[in-house]
Amino acid sequence: MIQFLLNQELKTEHALDPNMTVLNYLREHLHKSGTKEGCASGDCGACTVVVGELTTDDDGQDHLSYRSLNSCLTFVASLHGKQLISVEDLKHQGELHSVQKAMVECHGSQCGFCTPGFVMSLFALQKNSNEADSTQVKHAQAHEALAGNLCRCTGYRPILAAAEQSCSRRQPDQFDTRQAQTIGRLKAIKPQETAELNSGDKRCLVPMTVADLADLYDSYPQARLLAGGTDLALEVTQFHRPLPVMIYVGNVAEMKKIEHFDDRIEIGAATALTDCYEALSSQYPDFGELLHRFASLQIRNQGTLGGNIGNASPIGDSPPLLIALGAKIVLRKGDTSRTLALEDYFIDYRVTARQESEFIEKIIVPKANAKQAFRAYKVSKRLDDDISAVCAAFRLQVENGAIVDARAAFGGMAAIPKRAANCEQALIGQPWTSATIERACAALEKDFTPLSDFRATKEYRLLSAQNLLRKYFIELQTPHIETRVTAYV
Repeated sequence: MIQFLLNQELKTEHALDPNMTVLNYLREHLHKSGTKEGCASGDCGACTVVVGELTTDDDGQDHLSYRSLNSCLTFVASLHGKQLISVEDLKHQGELHSVQKAMVECHGSQCGFCTPGFVMSLFALQKNSNEADSTQVKHAQAHEALAGNLCRCTGYRPILAAAEQSCSRRQPDQFDTRQAQTIGRLKAIKPQETAELNSGDKRCLVPMTVADLADLYDSYPQARLLAGGTDLALEVTQFHRPLPVMIYVGNVAEMKKIEHFDDRIEIGAATALTDCYEALSSQYPDFGELLHRFASLQIRNQGTLGGNIGNASPIGDSPPLLIALGAKIVLRKGDTSRTLALEDYFIDYRVTARQESEFIEKIIVPKANAKQAFRAYKVSKRLDDDISAVCAAFRLQVENGAIVDARAAFGGMAAIPKRAANCEQALIGQPWTSATIERACAALEKDFTPLSDFRATKEYRLLSAQNLLRKYFIELQTPHIETRVTAYV
């Protein structure tokens, strides 16, 4: 059984198909058709909903956290203990919500198909906006909040005007009025033990602790681990493959913690990418810049750092950066844990060093060293909400004009994200000069034999990788040049 709030209505589900997405739950099960299906892959934002979660600050005060999500990639079981808000819930006592009024008054709706998704993204933006923020900050926040919503009528200017109006003239709404009531109701249904959604032929288990997760995975080694689901859900929505057994890790609080130590940051594998931003960007600004370009805000609110590693995609954005930084992962099976260098986790295309019933518990990221220069670059056809053709990360240490340590890692260049060993050897011990960089660029040809696909040709990928190393050198030589994390067409 799982329980959640649909706005203020308590929903208790016992035998629902665990493969059902929130999009289909709303449209087919509840007959709420305001939420639209555009792509069923998290690319268009037409299906955007908002999920409210109970959070507790350092002073022990309870708050509501609102986040926009793609309902087409969200399985219903992940709603356990949360609040779901769809576009139908915004209108109150016959009055449109202020974000809906702004869309009308600014002429932000054209054909109307994408409008509910934009409205829900604007709603989340309004809830998370701070009236004290500068106009420039609000403008950037609006672009970030709406980057995952596509309008085929190309009506973005009036929609951005609606964002400005709704956030600058924010008025209390019914959700503010009912905040204490909502917090009380969420506390009343706060999960205390492992839950299960079971339709007979399919099941999803929802543990609350790492120990319970380990025990369940030992009992069901064939189960698929569900974190954000932004990749796993595609097996259902795009490839129509049933998932007989899933274990949802999003309610395991221990795996959503970020802990700071003198020399490292430990990030729980179930931590959403949005929540990783502050910790990683404070140490490595380029990491933060790249996270801003990681898919859309809806995906970052949902997708996890552990999931981006665990799916072993050769074009995942975070692994090259983490490998260049010398990150490690903690793998757990039952009561046993082991620590592995991230670069050793990837073996072949979608093949990893993970053993049966073993899962990623946390990621260990070294803190920044002032002697080392880290940069990251993403090459993609679009600036926002696009997949890398090449992702590169470099971390070099130069002393007395010579390179004493070098780590270079790439995504999109091989079947796995990996270090460029020949390139690194061409750098270490050599003078910090353009001639050394050119020799290292030549060595990259020995490290990678990239493939051609619809994102880029193999020649383009290799030349891009070489040019990114040259770019790294130029930036460090002339630090006033701001060209990092650039998109190329």
